[in-house]
Amino acid sequence: MDDQLSFEGADELGQVWRDGLRPDPRLTVSEWADTHRYLSPRASAEPGRYRTDRTPYMRAIMDALSPSHPARRIVVMKSAQVGFTESGNCWIGYVIHHAPGPMLAVQPTVELAKRFSRQRIEPLIAESPALRERVKPSRARDAGNTVLSKEFPAGLLIITGANSAVGLRSMPARYLFLDEVDAYPPSADEEGDPVALAEARTRTFSWRSKVLLGSTPTIHGISRIEREYETSDQRRYFVPCPHCAHMQWLEFERLRWDKGKPETAHYECVDCGGIIEEHHKTALLKAGEWRATTDGADPGTIGFHLSALYSPVGWLSWSDIARMWEAAQATDEAKRSFKNGVLGLTWVESGEAPDWQRLYERREQWQIGTVPSGGLFLTAGADVQKDRIEVDVWAWGRGLESWLVDHIIIDGGPEHAETWTKLGQLLSQTWPHANGAQLGLAKLAIDTGYESPAVYAWARRAGHAQVAPIKGVDGFNRAAPVAGPTHVDVTEGGKKLRRGARLWTIAVATFKSETYRYLRLSAPTDEEIAAGAKFPAGYVHLPRGSDAEWFKQLVGEQLVTVKTKRGFNRLEWQKLRERNEALDCRVYARAAAWIAGADRWTEAMWRNLEQQVGAPELLEHEKVEKPDAPSASIAGVLRRRPEQRSRRVFRSSYMS
Repeated sequence: MDDQLSFEGADELGQVWRDGLRPDPRLTVSEWADTHRYLSPRASAEPGRYRTDRTPYMRAIMDALSPSHPARRIVVMKSAQVGFTESGNCWIGYVIHHAPGPMLAVQPTVELAKRFSRQRIEPLIAESPALRERVKPSRARDAGNTVLSKEFPAGLLIITGANSAVGLRSMPARYLFLDEVDAYPPSADEEGDPVALAEARTRTFSWRSKVLLGSTPTIHGISRIEREYETSDQRRYFVPCPHCAHMQWLEFERLRWDKGKPETAHYECVDCGGIIEEHHKTALLKAGEWRATTDGADPGTIGFHLSALYSPVGWLSWSDIARMWEAAQATDEAKRSFKNGVLGLTWVESGEAPDWQRLYERREQWQIGTVPSGGLFLTAGADVQKDRIEVDVWAWGRGLESWLVDHIIIDGGPEHAETWTKLGQLLSQTWPHANGAQLGLAKLAIDTGYESPAVYAWARRAGHAQVAPIKGVDGFNRAAPVAGPTHVDVTEGGKKLRRGARLWTIAVATFKSETYRYLRLSAPTDEEIAAGAKFPAGYVHLPRGSDAEWFKQLVGEQLVTVKTKRGFNRLEWQKLRERNEALDCRVYARAAAWIAGADRWTEAMWRNLEQQVGAPELLEHEKVEKPDAPSASIAGVLRRRPEQRSRRVFRSSYMS
């Protein structure tokens, strides 16, 4: 009996040994995700077991990342709301569990990399048992699992930012996940293109490496993901018409709806003209297939394009897209956001300089130095020169409609104290409004490019509530046109003051492009105005009294395409003439409006500003308040109520 038990025990042990030698099932990435992946309520609106069938168009993309697929580089140019990031996370989970090796995941910045790790990678590991047992739990003294580093058997995941050259060259990588590449900086710590630096880490593994590049595109001609997609075989997802079975890829131009009624949105078949409704989408996506539309310049690179038209039922509907398109008609910036984020296409910037003579001839009959009725608050842009400071004051209204209010030249270089005294006096100056009020400056933005220490010192004394020191940066690939503020050290009187000034960083290229777009807008005719038409959002009003030289400066640059040393195209602004202070001051004043919050104000805020600035009578509380008492109004009284009760001074409380 003992011998029999002993034999049976040995047989069971042998079976365990044989099971240990048997390789894991040969799964693709999508098969692994459907078997082992669970979505966390922390990171997903649809927690629970991951289902590739929810986004069937992602199956081929995920499976191309499997080791058995011949493609080495997979490019995805896409919109938001299509499930790309979760598919990339499935690949990370697959590598940790099923195909271990060194992996590098790159986000646009180190800060975003940390957020990606906490919000995406940690829930990925915590909710999937197959991954939990392979990645050590996070402990303060355990270097194996930190925010930016995850060790697992036979492999290592490093998460870094494209702005960190050290992170990009930290180790050789068999797997490389480059997310949102169009948001990467032009150079990583001045050491070169971050995509090229990261891909150099895969050369050790040669044909065994896999690279996934994905992004929402930005501007035509400089978009990284568009450039990569164009070198691929440019695959599109073809779906069958439910009426005639004709295979076609979804185009926005074939989305139809009654004007002003986005809820009527439907798709029209390119072949039979049949109406395809939203409820057909689930079956369409399930029956779809990827087809290459070109041969591709690089046989090792395959490319996929996805728009939000493919977004599954319950995520972003065709009615939602129609509604977003109608809302985007207000400004070119909104149209660009729609084209990038919803359609997954690049935006074509027009950088041709408007004709200064036509702008000069369209000057309007209102006096420079006054604020027309549509202006609701004032900002100024100050450009520091060797022998003077030039300041332009702009009024802003709804839809960022703007009016040039004043052009001021303060003689004297930044080394003279009286120059800064005169500039400081502008902060308390007011300009008469057409409705009888007196408007002061809400915010003054001043460039720090020339004599930075002097600018910082003055800005610190003036106070950050009304003054914003700014630094311009090149490039269009910015998460926001304004970033900051960051604290900088200031030297004053020979003493270094830590965190003495608050510096804002602005994307001058973005604001210059916006200015040129606004200058090209056409004014309504007198007949249209009489019929109730309004000026378009962003329209730039220019007064009599501004001279020809100022107009030449306003359009003194143009946007051109240049080739970098690596052979890539890049858009940059170049001068057409020596002087362009008017354009710079306009950009700085526009940045000041952004810093003040005008791009994010609600309808209620604009309506209250109109009531405050446009009301012909004094507010009731002004008649009883003490001079130094704060105003309870939206616009707010400027420091002290004026002695003459007929003069009203407003500065928006939102600005500080």
